[in-house]
Amino acid sequence: MQVNEGFVKGFDGKNAPKQELIDTCVHCGFCLSTCPSYRVIGKEMDSPRGRIYLMNAINQGEATLDQVTSQHFDSCLGCLACVSTCPSGVQYDKLLADVRPQVERNQERGLSDRLIRFLIFNLFPYPKRLNYLLPSLWFYQVFGVQKLVRKLGIIEKISPRLAAMESILPQVTDDSFKDNLPDLIPAKGQKRYRVGVILGCVQRLFFNPVNEATIRVLTANSCEVVIPKTQGCCAALPAHQGQENQAQLLAKQMIDSFENTNVDYVIINAAGCGHTLKEYGHILKDDSEYKQKAQAFSNKVRDVQEFLIQVGLTAELSPVTDKQLTVVYQDACHLLHGQKISLQPRQLLQKIPNIKLKEPIDAALCCGSAGVYNMLQPEVANELGQQKVTNLLNTGAELIASSNPGCSLQIKKHLNLQGKDIMLMHPMELLDFSIRGIKLN
Repeated sequence: MQVNEGFVKGFDGKNAPKQELIDTCVHCGFCLSTCPSYRVIGKEMDSPRGRIYLMNAINQGEATLDQVTSQHFDSCLGCLACVSTCPSGVQYDKLLADVRPQVERNQERGLSDRLIRFLIFNLFPYPKRLNYLLPSLWFYQVFGVQKLVRKLGIIEKISPRLAAMESILPQVTDDSFKDNLPDLIPAKGQKRYRVGVILGCVQRLFFNPVNEATIRVLTANSCEVVIPKTQGCCAALPAHQGQENQAQLLAKQMIDSFENTNVDYVIINAAGCGHTLKEYGHILKDDSEYKQKAQAFSNKVRDVQEFLIQVGLTAELSPVTDKQLTVVYQDACHLLHGQKISLQPRQLLQKIPNIKLKEPIDAALCCGSAGVYNMLQPEVANELGQQKVTNLLNTGAELIASSNPGCSLQIKKHLNLQGKDIMLMHPMELLDFSIRGIKLN
């Protein structure tokens, strides 16, 4: 491998993209049609093939890691559709995971970029900090300030990125203020498994009903649930954006929180989080103390839908509507491409009586959320969000099932922009209703 040590604006010597991985790309172009950033931007350098060209050129000293080249790495959503498509098995995910920390270490960003990133990475991965903001956000939404601000376009004039962040702000409800889940919840009936549940950061505050539904579904299917109070963020947001040190610290905290729980599996209900949890071995590959513990932890991680299909349902299911309900399932990229989980959510939904499942066109295309991408690259994200929602609506479905909070927020935003009022639920919420015999309104 050739690394440009001493080349001022090249990759540094710490985990530069491996030349042997770069060389597996034969530049066939199969990735182009499935790459969302290429489809929107239309430039070769904003495709997986183009970015691999850049990596190679920087490795060989033929290009520099500067503002021009780094913007093409920034434009990548990290959706990993190219990994699913590539006939040569190029590990673009590993290349991207090595490049993004290089950009963060070696490329000076502008003031506005630094400020928005500082806000994102010092707020979103920390539930306690987010919790302090809840009363203010509740006031902002309930007393009409949000409507006025959006009508006047105040934030858009200040910063399009801040406006993008505000546009996907979840609704603060009474559930957002709940933090009363016990450490241990017994299984209903004879216990089959002891599982740990990860609550997430944004998920636990703004999607608490999803967590509660997940826990009820697990206990109803004979699982004892353990919820360590010391758990924090899974590290997905910083890991996906090259914040290497922060990601490693958060990963270690998560591993430590589950160390003495003696769980059979660690369950997650958010796609992006699940992919990162399964990558702890890579994130901590250079840490002699945690490397083996990280891999052992990742080996226990299961997406909740993956887990339930693996172990089988024991709870009886009933219809959630009196008539047939047409549902379209939205594939989250880090579930579909990152974890190769596509069939299991559909299998679970089809077990619920009276549900008819529809498939959208371009199901594998990213919705534009991609962690914090819709805040950092709002123009590209908005075009993708519009396409995704149009495709979902064209199925004629009455309900959208989404397995990732970021996707759900992005889809809700673009449903509102298109003036469409359609139910959106996590598959676990539907399964929970079915188990408890609750009908949708």
